Amino acid sequence: MLHVDAGSRELAGNEKWFLAYTLPKSEWKAELHLGAQGFRTYLPQIWKTVRHARQLRTVRAPLFPRYLFVTLDLDRDRWLSVRSTVGVSSLLTTKDGRPIPVPAGIVEALIEQCDGNVTRFDTRLVKGQHVRILSGPFADFVGTLERLDATERVQVLLEMMGTSVPVTLHRSALSPAA
Repeated sequence: MLHVDAGSRELAGNEKWFLAYTLPKSEWKAELHLGAQGFRTYLPQIWKTVRHARQLRTVRAPLFPRYLFVTLDLDRDRWLSVRSTVGVSSLLTTKDGRPIPVPAGIVEALIEQCDGNVTRFDTRLVKGQHVRILSGPFADFVGTLERLDATERVQVLLEMMGTSVPVTLHRSALSPAA
């Protein structure tokens, strides 16, 4: 659920993005309840492959587990109510208890990289770059980008058992490796 739409991306007045720390696996619950109170939220998500009982499932998962972005005007909004919202553990604050704003441009850059409700990191990939596979049977493997083509398919070379193995997949399954 993405509570930021194209018309509401601009921050008005003294609004800034802040970071809410959620309870474990409660990001969507917190987003729902904050939205019901009138707060604008943004929960960046990625496609992630989960392995369980010898099965692989690709699911949408939070990009930053247990974190959610919220717009607030500290002079206007009742920001203390965010901390008592269902699913929210706390707001990221200073020692004196005031929320710390996220540096300008970070959340906006994440929103720009959204495709539907999913954040994509494959927009600036170049041949020869080290990439991490985000989903599929090779999830979490790091390889070298060998080929990009116009049909959104890529070929990645993975080092396995002393040899390079080419793997072809959709470019949205990649992110630059750190």
